[in-house]
Amino acid sequence: MAIIEYKPVLSVFLLSLCLIVPFTRATDVRYCDKKADYDVKVKGVEISPNPVVRGQQATFSISASTGKAISGGKLIIEVSYFGWHIHSETHDLCDETSCPVSDGNFIVSHSQVLPGFTPPGSYSLTMKMYDGKKHELTCIAFDFSIGFASSVQDS
Repeated sequence: MAIIEYKPVLSVFLLSLCLIVPFTRATDVRYCDKKADYDVKVKGVEISPNPVVRGQQATFSISASTGKAISGGKLIIEVSYFGWHIHSETHDLCDETSCPVSDGNFIVSHSQVLPGFTPPGSYSLTMKMYDGKKHELTCIAFDFSIGFASSVQDS
């Protein structure tokens, strides 16, 4: 009889777990050169919302660490859609994090609103970080998705 009483509780727990897990999944990060000893080590990437929603602000937060201070530099971002290069942009590092970056942990955060006409699907992003002397500090790649939903109504 006790087993019958726990079945509804177990069902609710499993359903709750299925609803929560998609919102907490980690984004896998790959270094561009697996053999390189980059000065900036990336610990992870959080994307919010995940999947990205067209017409709404998306934020990419990259947790990283460095063994030496960084006074400035730039980020170069390349985006591919199903393997096709579709977009490039360059940002001042100090616009995406607080400069100077002290040795230790720091966050690089970039927010952007994607147009409502952005096609849904699988995208890949490559980010290269350079210091002020154009020395490559790190290079990472990760995948993200843009969902089918859009906050912008089609006319």
